[in-house]
Amino acid sequence: MDKTRRTILKLAGASALGLGTGSLGLLGKGIASAAPTPPTAANYNSPLHAKRWAMVIDTKKFDDALLQKCVKACHTIHNVPDIPTRQNIKWLFTGDYEETFPTEHNHFVAEKVEHRKFLMLCNHCTEPPCVRVCPTKATFKREDGLVMMDYHRCIGCRYCMAGCPYGARSFNFMDPRPYIKEQNPLFPTRTRGVVEKCTFCVERLAQGLMPACVEAADGAIFFGDLEDPGSEVRKALRENFAIRRKPDAGTQPGVYYII
Repeated sequence: MDKTRRTILKLAGASALGLGTGSLGLLGKGIASAAPTPPTAANYNSPLHAKRWAMVIDTKKFDDALLQKCVKACHTIHNVPDIPTRQNIKWLFTGDYEETFPTEHNHFVAEKVEHRKFLMLCNHCTEPPCVRVCPTKATFKREDGLVMMDYHRCIGCRYCMAGCPYGARSFNFMDPRPYIKEQNPLFPTRTRGVVEKCTFCVERLAQGLMPACVEAADGAIFFGDLEDPGSEVRKALRENFAIRRKPDAGTQPGVYYII
């Protein structure tokens, strides 16, 4: 057996051994194992879990400055572009009473409520119509109630946008990347031809952190497990009168508004 063939067989055997033990197995080449570093208390927080994630927004505590603070926190972390055209990419946005609650036909609403601005976002519905109409399963619902997007499966048909009764989805008609002012390298950017929306900060929940808007809201937004009677959202709903957007749509929204 010649020297070259013996060398190849040795490398093949070493690689097989390494794969069986969970490392790359390139012995004698000075290459460290590609196995990830085990999480420790110093670099990892336990993920947050819930049976049904939900949000309660106390609209009485908001002014224009706090609204914009929450929008900026969300959009900065998630690389939402600011495109100076009619194209408007949004995850978290605001509207007046009539825009937010078009089916709440109250003829004598208090003036302070009628002229108040409200945060709007994906409602992470229990019965999301966007999931039903998506032909590629690019939008899907997790067991914990989060309605998610797989950008790689999105073909840009925009059926989900047509199916969403809340106007919470945006379509990238152009490449959004040149319009990101402060790119966050820890969160992926999107491409032209895909739909995007709020995810309830699923990546932060996985790190044991609250959604960005919740942290920015200074106690004006509650977030937690709707099925846990002891959670912050259940406590807020017990102690306050709250409504949801377009309840007659039958979607069972996961976002509540204290009025």
